[in-house]
Amino acid sequence: MNDTPMHYCPGCSHGVIHKLVAEVIGEMGMEDKTVAVSPVGCAVFAYNYIDVDWVEAAHGRAPAVATALKRVNPGKLVFTYQGDGDLAAIGTAETIHAANRGENIVIIFVNNAIYGMTGGQMAPTTLIGMPTATCPYGRDVALNGYPLKIGNILAQLDGTCLVTRQSVQTPAAVRKTKKMLRLAFENSMAGKGTSVVEVVSTCSSGWKKSPTASNRWMEENMFPAYPLGDLKNI
Repeated sequence: MNDTPMHYCPGCSHGVIHKLVAEVIGEMGMEDKTVAVSPVGCAVFAYNYIDVDWVEAAHGRAPAVATALKRVNPGKLVFTYQGDGDLAAIGTAETIHAANRGENIVIIFVNNAIYGMTGGQMAPTTLIGMPTATCPYGRDVALNGYPLKIGNILAQLDGTCLVTRQSVQTPAAVRKTKKMLRLAFENSMAGKGTSVVEVVSTCSSGWKKSPTASNRWMEENMFPAYPLGDLKNI
């Protein structure tokens, strides 16, 4: 980690996830062999915090950029870091096709069910009945469709070797997420295919709740819709 003050809101999950990613890279001794792809969204400035080589991708295109990076640098550890709007909305095609090809990259997917950076709009992963700036009375299936469980879709693809859904709201959850990040990075270096680590997260500002209330709301509402655990692990 760089010695840089973070811009994330109090209670945001990004800071914890950043720390875990940095710890795993350091423990694997991969600091000088890692290339990460920065997204569009709240984590757009991830390159300020984790001291590895970074490439900035257009909105949603991180898996396509990571594909090129890994193919021309097969000895590098290559991962993307993306939110639900970046990965599951504008980037759906890039995500699915990179995973279907079995690119040897890691996709870190931060799912807080809302567009946090741009004002709290409805995301593909927004829960039924969940209010946002663009569906203030709650997501209506008849109008907005169902939440997109992109992790479940990716688990069905032959090119994925690991699809796991974790969280970071408790010490035990943090330890499990770190373990799965390590496994994902090891899979990438072993050429096993695409690994996806989804982290169900909070957005205190977008949800308009305190950090404590956000964690409680996540456990009561997000976890039933997005159950934690391995969706695929071969």
